[in-house]
Amino acid sequence: MKRLSLIITLLLAVLLLQKCKKDTYSAFATSNNTLFAVINDTTWSADTIQAVITYNAASKSKVFTCTGIADNKEVNISVTLPTSTNTPGFPLSTFNADSAGHTVFSYYTKGNGGFVELGSVAPGSGTIVFTTVDSVKKVLTGTFSLFAQRKNYDKNGNLISVTNANIASGAFNSMPYTFVSN
Repeated sequence: MKRLSLIITLLLAVLLLQKCKKDTYSAFATSNNTLFAVINDTTWSADTIQAVITYNAASKSKVFTCTGIADNKEVNISVTLPTSTNTPGFPLSTFNADSAGHTVFSYYTKGNGGFVELGSVAPGSGTIVFTTVDSVKKVLTGTFSLFAQRKNYDKNGNLISVTNANIASGAFNSMPYTFVSN
C-alpha cells in the first residue's frame, strides 16, 4: 500500500510540474500622464510641459519644440521642417536626431547653479514619432527615445569618466500645444 501511495504521489508531482510553465515578462512604461519616459530605468513624468509649433513665414519653415520638467530633470525636443505650410498641424512621421540640426534632443539635470546639460545626443541616437496630430484641438500623441552622453575630463584634458543617460519608452499622450505664426 505504501508503494502504491508513493507511486501515485510521484505521478501527481510529475503532472503538476508539467503544468508549470516558465513565464517571460517584458517591462515597459505606460502612463495616463501627458509626457513621460523611463530615464535610466526609473519612470519619469513631466509636471511642467510646454509644446509649441511655430511657423516662420520668411523661411517657410515649421518648428515643433517641447520641454518637459519634473524631479530635477528636463527633456527637450525640437523638430524643424525646412519647407512647410502655414497650418497648425504637424506630419505623422518618424524623425531621427541628425547632424543637420533638424531634429535635436537634449537632457538636463538640476545642479547647484540650475539645469546642466547631461550630454549630447549624437545623430541617430534619438527618435520621435508623431502618431496622432489633431490640429483642431491642438493635441499631439507619439513616442520618443534618446541616448545622451557626456565625456568628463580632468584639468589636463584627460578623459576621466563618461556619463550616459538612456531615455526610453518616452511618450506624449494628447499633449496640448500652441500654434504660433510669424
